[in-house]
Amino acid sequence: MTIPLSATAFATLAGLLKTRSGLIIGQDKVYLLETRLVSILRREKLPDLNALADRLGRPGVEPLARDVIDAMTTNESFFFRDDKPFQHFRLQALPRLLAARPPGTSSRIWSAAASSGQEAYSLAMILAESKALIGDRKIEIVGTDIAREPLARAKEGQYTQFEVQRGLPVQMLMKYFKKEDPNWRIEAAIRQMAQFREFNLLGDLRPLGRFDIVFCRNVLIYFDQPTKTRVLEAMAAQMPPDGLLYLGGAETVLGITSRFAPLPGERGVYGVVTAPAERQALAPAWVG
Repeated sequence: MTIPLSATAFATLAGLLKTRSGLIIGQDKVYLLETRLVSILRREKLPDLNALADRLGRPGVEPLARDVIDAMTTNESFFFRDDKPFQHFRLQALPRLLAARPPGTSSRIWSAAASSGQEAYSLAMILAESKALIGDRKIEIVGTDIAREPLARAKEGQYTQFEVQRGLPVQMLMKYFKKEDPNWRIEAAIRQMAQFREFNLLGDLRPLGRFDIVFCRNVLIYFDQPTKTRVLEAMAAQMPPDGLLYLGGAETVLGITSRFAPLPGERGVYGVVTAPAERQALAPAWVG
């Protein structure tokens, strides 16, 4: 018979996740703790989550705490997820970004919560397909995540047959991937276009530098409102006046921050707002 999770144990686990990753786990999400932490229970030979919470309350358990955070924050990702943001990036954002930057300057794109790298590599493939437009300009892609195992996979650029069949056009699979039975590995030229590093969105964003375009999709839904506000406003501070932010379809900035405004006619795409007079409308750089 499974022993129910005690209120004290739940508070320990939920508090660790909120403090360290921003992830909010309510009582109705206990099943997520049970399903995602089962491998840790087996490895540590612990009978249940109560025992895990008790272990986490002792000193010297940072590696275990980190493993719990990794297990709970590892999220699903696939190539060209939802597609529309990538179409907008290719057809509108990229041409306007390049037109607004003098020749010889570099631009930076951030894939926040990059997981195993499919989003960052989707952007890299779009850039590879846009060589004629880009010319000799340098565009850097930075993918970050708090979870170490997915980041290691992203750096390797190796994916299963199932993963490459989710959203990746077959022509891109054949053009940019090499079969390494039983998996597929993205070619070195594409891998070199993206760098990946461990980073916590709750930390100080300034060491990451400035970004022209930020993809932070399907991440904010796991945060409470004060955390969403703090993360979004920190992102805005690292972006130029014509910067663009892409959020997931179920996410918004409305009622959360006045530092971004939605692009007219676009879902999930937001421009930076730099002055109080612009707070009710899109930043001028993206009008017209």
